[in-house]
Amino acid sequence: MFCNQCEQTAKGTGCTVQGVCGKKPDVAALQDLLLHALKGLSLYANEGRRVGIVDPEVNAFTCEAMFSTLTNVNFDPARFQPLINRCAELAARMKDKVAGAGGNVNFSDPSAAFKPAADLAGLVKQGEEAGMVTDRDAGPDIQSLQQILVYGIKGVAAYADHARILGQEDDKVYAFIHEGMAALTNKDLSLNDWVGLVLKCGEINLRAMELLDAGNTGAYGHPVPTEVPLGHKQGKCILISGHDLKDLADLLKQTEGKGIYVYTHGEMLPTHGYPELKKYKHFYGHYGTAWQNQIKEFGDFPGAILMTTNCIQKPQNSYIDYIFTTGLVGWPGAKHVKNGDFGPVIEKALAMPGFTSDEDKGSVMVGFARNTVMSVAGKVIDAVKSGAIKHFFLVAGCDGAKPGRNYYTEFVEKAPADSVILTLACGKFRFFDKKLGDIGGIPRLLDIGQCNDAYSAVQIAVALAKAFDCGVNDLPLSLVLSWYEQKAVAILLSLLHLGIKDIRLGPSLPAFISPNVLDVLVKNFAIKPITTPDEDLAAILNKTA
Repeated sequence: MFCNQCEQTAKGTGCTVQGVCGKKPDVAALQDLLLHALKGLSLYANEGRRVGIVDPEVNAFTCEAMFSTLTNVNFDPARFQPLINRCAELAARMKDKVAGAGGNVNFSDPSAAFKPAADLAGLVKQGEEAGMVTDRDAGPDIQSLQQILVYGIKGVAAYADHARILGQEDDKVYAFIHEGMAALTNKDLSLNDWVGLVLKCGEINLRAMELLDAGNTGAYGHPVPTEVPLGHKQGKCILISGHDLKDLADLLKQTEGKGIYVYTHGEMLPTHGYPELKKYKHFYGHYGTAWQNQIKEFGDFPGAILMTTNCIQKPQNSYIDYIFTTGLVGWPGAKHVKNGDFGPVIEKALAMPGFTSDEDKGSVMVGFARNTVMSVAGKVIDAVKSGAIKHFFLVAGCDGAKPGRNYYTEFVEKAPADSVILTLACGKFRFFDKKLGDIGGIPRLLDIGQCNDAYSAVQIAVALAKAFDCGVNDLPLSLVLSWYEQKAVAILLSLLHLGIKDIRLGPSLPAFISPNVLDVLVKNFAIKPITTPDEDLAAILNKTA
C-alpha cells in the first residue's frame, strides 16, 4: 500500500505497511480500486453532460463513494464491495445513455472498461494492481498537482454529501467532480492546466460549503452566542461526535422526554448555537477536549456513544458494545444505525449507569458565525479605528496526535491582548477553553463553528474588507492553519482561489506537494510553514505595524 493523504503520514512521506490512522493494506487497495472505478464513471458522466445527460443518482453516488475514501471514515473491507459493484453498474448505465445520445463512449483509459472481481479477495488484488488513481508515468510536479486535486475533490465531495442530505445541491459541484476525475485520464494536460484545475477545485469547494451552510442554517437557524457547559448532569446520557447536524436533530427529537441528556463531542460543539437544536432542554453540554484524548474520553463516558460522519479514531474493541455509528463511519463489530432510527442507541443509554452526580467544569462560548459577527460589525469597526483592536488571527483547522500541535495553543496564549482570535474546526480544541477576556465587550476568542464554517469566516473577512474599503489581504488579519485530512486541503484551495496570501500552515507541509509546486505556492501566495509562535507572531505584527 501507499497512502500520503493526511498530515500524520508515516515519516512525513507516506504509509507503506499500515496507515497511521489504522487503515490496513486491504482497505487501502479497495479505496484505490473505488477511485479507479470512479474515474471511469466520471468519464461517462463528464461526456454525458456534453450531450445533455445528467443522472442525479450518479451525482449522489459519486460524492458518497469519494467520501468513503477519506481519512478515518469506514475501514471495514466489506463496506467497499457494494460501492465498487455499484460504481461499475452506474458506469455501464451511463455508457448506454451517453451512446444513445450520440456522445463518445470510446475511452482508452482502463478505468472506462473496469469490471469488478466476483469476491473481496479478487477486488483487493485488482486494487493492488490499479494503485493510486494518479498517473504514475507523469512527472513529479504533475503527479503532485493531481494528488492535490484528488484530495481536494474528496473534501468537496464530503461537504456536497452533507449538503445533499439537507436538500441543497448544485450540479456545478457534481460537474466539477466528474470533470476533475476524468481529467486524470488525460495525458496531454500541461502543468498550467493542472494548476488551473486545482484552483477551480477551491472555487467549487467554496460553493459546496455555501450549500452546506444554507442547509444547516435553513434547517436549524443561524447560530447565536451560546454558553455551553463542560461538566455534566446526573442521569443517563448519550455522547454524539462527528459533524452531522441532521443526525443530532433526529437524536434530540427521539430522546425527548426519555430522561437522557445529550452531550456533544469534537466538531459537534458548535451545534449548541443553532436555535432549532438548542431549544431541546435535554441538550446539555460538551464532553471531551482534543483529538489525542478521544479514545480515553470514550472509555470514560458512562453512556452510549453515537459517531457520525468522518470521526477521528477507531475505538478499542472493549468500547464497541456501546458505540453506534451512522453514515460513512464504522468499524468491524460496531453497531450501525440505519434510516435515522436511534432506538438501539437510546435503549443502550438507558441500560448504562450514566453520570451519578452533577459536575461543574466551567463553560465555553460558541455561536459566532457570520450573522452574529456582522450584527456587531459597527462595534468591531469602531474598535479597530480606535486602536482597541489591532489585529485579527484566524487560528483554525484540523487536529491530530502527532507532536507539534501545541504550537497553536502557545500561539493563542501569546497573541497580544489587543488582538481577536477567530477559530473553527477541531483544531480549536487545543485552546477552546482558554479565558482570553474581551475588548470592549467583544470576546477575544470567537468560535465560528465546524470546518465547513470556513465559509462563514470568508464572509466575515469579505464584509470587513468592504467596510474598510480595502482588499482582504490588506486587513489586519492573519491566517494560521493546521491541517490533518482532505477537507482541510479543499478549504486551503478555496483560500488560494480567493487570492488570500501569507497563510501559515502546519504542523508540517503535505507530503504530496513537490518542491516545485511548493515554490509556486510560495511565490504566488506567500504560503509558508509555521516556525515557532514567538517568531511567527513577531513577523506578522512587525509586518502590519
